[in-house]
Amino acid sequence: MSFVISSVEKNSPAEKAGILPGESIVSINGNAIKDVLDYRFYMIDKSLKIEIIGLDGEHHTVSVKKPEYDELGLDFETYLMDKEHCCKNKCIFCFIDQMPPNMRETLYFKDDDSRLGFLFGNYVTLTNLEKEDIDRIIKMHLSPINVSVHTMNPQLRVEMMKNPHAATSLAYLKRLAEAGITLHLQFVLCPGINDGDELRFSFSEVAKLGPAVESAVCVPVGLTKCRENLPKLTPFNKESSLEVISIVDEFREKMLAERGDPVFYAADEFFIKAGLPFPEYEYYGEFTQLEDGVGLCALLKHEFYEAFEYFPPKEYRRKVTIPTGKAAFALIRELADAAESRYNGLKIDVLPIENNFFGEKITVTGLLTGGDIAEQLKDRENGDAVLICETTLRYEHDCFIDDMTPDAVSERLGVPVQMVPNDGYKFLCALLGEEAEDECELIYG
Repeated sequence: MSFVISSVEKNSPAEKAGILPGESIVSINGNAIKDVLDYRFYMIDKSLKIEIIGLDGEHHTVSVKKPEYDELGLDFETYLMDKEHCCKNKCIFCFIDQMPPNMRETLYFKDDDSRLGFLFGNYVTLTNLEKEDIDRIIKMHLSPINVSVHTMNPQLRVEMMKNPHAATSLAYLKRLAEAGITLHLQFVLCPGINDGDELRFSFSEVAKLGPAVESAVCVPVGLTKCRENLPKLTPFNKESSLEVISIVDEFREKMLAERGDPVFYAADEFFIKAGLPFPEYEYYGEFTQLEDGVGLCALLKHEFYEAFEYFPPKEYRRKVTIPTGKAAFALIRELADAAESRYNGLKIDVLPIENNFFGEKITVTGLLTGGDIAEQLKDRENGDAVLICETTLRYEHDCFIDDMTPDAVSERLGVPVQMVPNDGYKFLCALLGEEAEDECELIYG
């Protein structure tokens, strides 16, 4: 196996050694390169013997000297050096199976690639992996790894994921934990299926894995309006959400007593559905699973009020509109009220947006579309700017999930649209406008 080198960084160790674009890499120090993990693991040494297939098709060896851990300077056709590994499961709760039709092709791709987990923090189910893959993870000590577990009951995991390997792959968790690989676990909960006593069983089994498990979080199943011919599932309500929080708290107390570390967490959505206030900032420790919606609200609130000390009370003649998902409306309205009380002349309209694209059961801000925002804010006075959370944009930050761009929304509304990170300091700066920009730059260096 070999991989074509698409480019060589100027003045890099690879260029100085004479490696050329178009040549192919075969091995480093006798270790075959199978993908990006092998490449990045074996290139860290100071002294490298790299087997190359030259432009003439002949094999030759190139010697490279460089500081330990420095980049070699090679780029390849794809960041993984080969194709992404797609998911082989057919989970009863899969969000991608509930996508509306006629969206961009990439939104329908189901990845389950452990390499993306190490590179970008993606969650993996382990069902794509064999013993040899686990051996490599342990050898390279690729840590941490985010795992979508859903249940520690082997039979139930097979039923939920529709994959026989879903049961046997649970054994990999123990091997990884014993090898000291840090684990962050995710449980997507479906009412009446893997919550209640099943959740208690799962948490009991997780506790047996020891300190390698740094966090285990529960998130509620997301149900769109596009569930034709899919298993019948129900959303969480107040009662079932309260039960989940109760189970999480039960096991948090046990782990705090035994390890001094809570380990178990419930996603923000459970507190919203249960009608409970969010836990305090300290509840979330290191905020290890923010991307899963665990502690986002508490962190935003903490940062926002902390930012007040950088911006003393004064007059700001400014009006803004903030469209938000229904789940976050109460929090954003609370922060807006606090800002209006502190800064004379500041007027903030917060509008909960109905998610017509995915359906009314989807209430998180991150899944709002440009189309829904533009439609529900049109024909109204939106002030000096419309502030939209950056989580509504795809990774490249160029468009919403429906492919509409922020510029297109701005054109439809006739006012500037400003995308704001989920950061309390930057949120306050965005509310206050240009007068606060210089101060915000000082805060962030």
